[in-house]
This record gives sequence, structure tokens and C-alpha cells, in this order.
Amino acid sequence: MKVVVSRTVLTLFTCLSVAFPAIAELTFGAAPFPTYIDDEGEPARLNAIVMEAFKRADIDVTLQVLRPAFLGSGLRSGRLDGEYGFIGLDDKKDDRLYSTGYLPVNLYVAGKRRHVLDIQLLPHLQNERVAIENRFANSSALRLIKDVKWARNPSTFDAFRQLADDRAPYLMTTGLLIDEFNRLLRADDEELLFLSPTPLFKSHFYLSLSKTTAEADAKVNAFNTAIAGMQKDGSFNKLLGLSWLSKDIDQDGVGDFISSASVAHARIAPELLKLAFALDDVPTGEKSAFYIDDNRYSTWEEAAKALANAPIALRPSFLDEEVYSQIIRRW
Repeated sequence: MKVVVSRTVLTLFTCLSVAFPAIAELTFGAAPFPTYIDDEGEPARLNAIVMEAFKRADIDVTLQVLRPAFLGSGLRSGRLDGEYGFIGLDDKKDDRLYSTGYLPVNLYVAGKRRHVLDIQLLPHLQNERVAIENRFANSSALRLIKDVKWARNPSTFDAFRQLADDRAPYLMTTGLLIDEFNRLLRADDEELLFLSPTPLFKSHFYLSLSKTTAEADAKVNAFNTAIAGMQKDGSFNKLLGLSWLSKDIDQDGVGDFISSASVAHARIAPELLKLAFALDDVPTGEKSAFYIDDNRYSTWEEAAKALANAPIALRPSFLDEEVYSQIIRRW
């Protein structure tokens, strides 16, 4: 199978043996988003997840990273079959099918001061200046909110820079991006950002596909099935660079913990389970099971043995250290 990721000509083969030509069956687009979506050699977690899911579904695809205006025109004109980074904060279109949400988009408030820990509801930000990217501020869920002074920014970098320069006391962005920025701060021995104890907005990334596509339902269902398998077998841990995830795999109303011995762990310790990135809203508990590389374990002790050979290390940030160094220097 061949998977193409490009603005124009970049081609990647997911087969490590003999690659053979194939015409892409579907073409999806998305707007660039640091650490999530990229085609210039930077980490791109959504690209990697979507490519692997379609590989498992045996569907050839082309992924194009486009500026928002070109993405919109491509979807309207039919040049693109769908979008692979649709954020559910916007309204869904009637002429498109949507996958199940395959990665949470949880918007937290971050700041340099500890009182951020007291912010749990949007009214707590009334009349406060909050740095935010246009992709979120212009969404259906946020654009009509007037009680917050949104300090809009065209890019992730500009939003973080506005916070660093103290032009806004708060930043609203995804929890995963805050974690990546904190990894840069930790590596430079700087004080980390505080973030709100809960997200103020919760949504997901979705794959969308035009309803006019042949066998559209079957293709979206195949994508969903592949994603569910990847979330369970440790693939998501590897592609996201996260030691622990949680999801109710057993469908028993209790979230389970998921990991892989191929992923770096700061240390193998049960207290780090509280840092697990949740893929759904089901809370973990005493009856949580452990899935390590697709093997189920009932106890922490069994899971820890399965992780005995996991690398012990702190993963560096997926954000470009050189690009963000000018922000870190101002900290």
C-alpha cells in the first residue's frame, strides 16, 4: 500500500519492502497545526494516526496539508474527498459523513501563576485577556462568547509568544500542546506553565468524508475499526509519544490503562497513572484493567512486569526547539 502526504510531491511508502505504484483512492486535507498536522518534516501525530489507520483498512489515501482558505475551497469544489483534522468545535456539514472522534481536543487555560489552578469554568475568565489561536476563537463553539477578551493569534507560536511576553495573562489551547511546551521549559530548567484542573471546552478530531464518495459508509466504518484497534494495542501510545492512555476497552463502565513497552516512560510507577491521557470520558478506578501491547493484565504488578524492558527516559518535546527558543529566552 502507498500513502502520499504532500502539498505537491512528497510521497511516503508505508511498506518497508517492495513499494509499487498505486493511484490514491481518497484525498483528504487539513490545515497545519504544530505537533498534529505537518508536511515539512516536523512531528505530525494526526498524519501518522490517519496513515496507519488507512493502512490497516487497506485503503490508499493522499493527505494534503493546506492553508485554511485552500482547504475550504478544496472541500467545497470536491477536489478533496474529505478532511482528516476536523475539530468538533465547529458545526458538522450535512453533506459529509464523520468518523467517531479519534483524538480528544480538550482546551485548557494555562498561565504562569498558580491561580490558574482555580479556573474551572468559563465565567472565571470574565473580562480577562486570553491568548488563543484563530482556529479555536473562530469556531462555532467560541466565536459568540463575548465575556472573555480573546487575544486572537494566527498561529500556535504567536499564541505562546503572547503569553510569554505578558501581553495576555492566560492562554487557551489543547492540553497536549501545553504539555509539549512544558517539556521545552523543563529541558531549559524554567518554571512550568500551570493549567486549569479541567478543560473548559471538550471536543475531538474527526475524519470527514463526502457522502458522494463510493461506499462512503464502509470506508468510514473501516477507519473507525482501525482506530479502535490502534487505541487498544499501544499504537496510539507510540504515535502520540505518551506513556499512558486510558479508555474503557472492556465496555464495563470503568476506564482501562493502555501502554506499550516500546514507549519511553519517566519511570514505571503506579502514581504516574494519574497522568494518563484519556481517550474517552469514562473514569478509571480500582477495577481498571491494563492493556500493554494488546495484552490484558488485571493488576498493576502484572502490567509493570510487561513494561520491564520499556526505555526509561523523558521524551523531548515535539515542538521545534530552535523555533521556540526565542520564546523560552523571554521566560
